[in-house]
Amino acid sequence: MNRPARLVMAALTASSALLLTACGSGGGDDSTSDKIAGADTGGAKSASPSPSVSSDGIDRPEIKLPSDMKMVFENRDTGDPAKDAILADNERTVGTVWQAMTSGDVKSSGMAFYYTDTALTGVYKYASDNVAKNVSWTGTLRYFDRQVTVFGKASAAVTYCVDESKADLKGRKTNKAKGTRTTSNSYVYYNAAVKKDKAGVWQVWQLNEDRGSQKCQP
Repeated sequence: MNRPARLVMAALTASSALLLTACGSGGGDDSTSDKIAGADTGGAKSASPSPSVSSDGIDRPEIKLPSDMKMVFENRDTGDPAKDAILADNERTVGTVWQAMTSGDVKSSGMAFYYTDTALTGVYKYASDNVAKNVSWTGTLRYFDRQVTVFGKASAAVTYCVDESKADLKGRKTNKAKGTRTTSNSYVYYNAAVKKDKAGVWQVWQLNEDRGSQKCQP
């Protein structure tokens, strides 16, 4: 049975190639954004998000998750302000996907604020499919071993592991847990290429998942 954080995306590069692509261009073709509802709202005004906004002056979409859906983020403070800003946006980024999934409102989830290009297409489809199936999750996801590689002022890559062993799929409307088993596939490695938009938001434009990766096993 698929674990809750599984992002099945087409046409994504392998991890090593992804880092090279991020280093080489720091961006991609923005043509996908205008095909997805809400994708042109990167600068839209809204309430403060979770985690809370610092004094960067960016007006961000609000992120509210139910009390039974918890995320634990490790390695928040690197001592490098640029890397810390990228990691903070990484937290907000994944929160928008879970907000879409639990609320059933993909358009107002904030995903288009933090995702762009092929990554936005992928997470939009993922969230929409789960909303249609009335699937959500409960429990705790632990995000650990988070690393940032900065290529330039507006280009970087974020790698991290997700421990899904304490999370369980559930029916979004019934609120009943499905009893998802913990296996080696409950540990997932992600490699995200990010770029800073004009407003200063670090957006994920390309994402690769390696489910069951040896990098993340306990």
